[in-house]
Amino acid sequence: MHTSQRRSAGLGLALASAFAFGGSGVAAKPLIEAGLDPLHVVWLRVTGAALVMLPVAWQHRNLVRERPALLAGFGLFAVAGVQAFYFASISRIPVGVALLVEYLAPALVLGWVRFVQRRPVTRAAAAGVVLAVGGLACVVEVWAGLSFDAVGLLLALGAACCQVGYFVLSDQGSQDAGGGGSADAGPPHPVGVIAYGLLVGAAVLTVVARPWGMDWMALGGSAAMNGHQVPAWLLLGWIVLLATVLAYVTGVVSVRLLSPQVAGVVACLEAVIATVLAWVLLGEHLSMPQLVGGCIVLIGAFIAQSSAPRPPSGPVASGPGTPGLLPEGAAGAGASAAGEGRLSGRPAGP
Repeated sequence: MHTSQRRSAGLGLALASAFAFGGSGVAAKPLIEAGLDPLHVVWLRVTGAALVMLPVAWQHRNLVRERPALLAGFGLFAVAGVQAFYFASISRIPVGVALLVEYLAPALVLGWVRFVQRRPVTRAAAAGVVLAVGGLACVVEVWAGLSFDAVGLLLALGAACCQVGYFVLSDQGSQDAGGGGSADAGPPHPVGVIAYGLLVGAAVLTVVARPWGMDWMALGGSAAMNGHQVPAWLLLGWIVLLATVLAYVTGVVSVRLLSPQVAGVVACLEAVIATVLAWVLLGEHLSMPQLVGGCIVLIGAFIAQSSAPRPPSGPVASGPGTPGLLPEGAAGAGASAAGEGRLSGRPAGP
């Protein structure tokens, strides 16, 4: 494939990934408002995606022996932690706000590098952190005494902290060949890491969420989406197949076709997409200061992530704005991926 074709294909896949990740919260919130517990929605998402990715996990079963710490960290922090905190946060605050709070992850990563590891950071990275924090102050309207639910904001911040935890674990694991794996083992296949991360996340969430107590009948009903009734099973399919499986896989391939910097720029669109989708499909309106603050958060996150030391090549996850893995939202939120690891609520969100 020629360079121009690779770039076009990579941009298309990166956009598809951003749209898929950005829609996770929009599809999940109606299910939560219909009566499902946020942890149960997360469990359904992760377990459903893990079942779909089982053939991939079997194909890369050598990772269990070579990279056990990486798989455990990815499943615990980037999958279970990020998504549980993100989905819990969107049950209390708007989807766009929750995802933007996760974009504090670059600032937290740089704080870890500077004050815990005592390594220098560039002035550009520090400026990016200041911008991100200042933009977040506009998003949550601190002058109004925090116009959003404080617990919801703390839950979104918890998603960002889980993303940082995964980065720290991944960085330390890379120094000993993947956390106890073979020293001769090559870089882990990112899709394989995603598959096992989903399996680990599903196992952890099964213990935490206790799905046997879930209201299974709710999945046979419908959920309200901005005044319209949508079948619950359709929203669940959206979350599992589009916002998880498709989002992760297209994100992995796009990073391989594009440079990390370009992938990071496109990934930052996830927060914009999530905010617009929540506006159109859920009727969640943000004020002008909040929209301006959101743009500042994204700019600051991108500067911080572009200027920070790169984490080792690794998995791709959903979540917003940290170097390597983010979102969802995410998710994420990734979401944004500046390197070979990406996740909001984002990945979070992610």
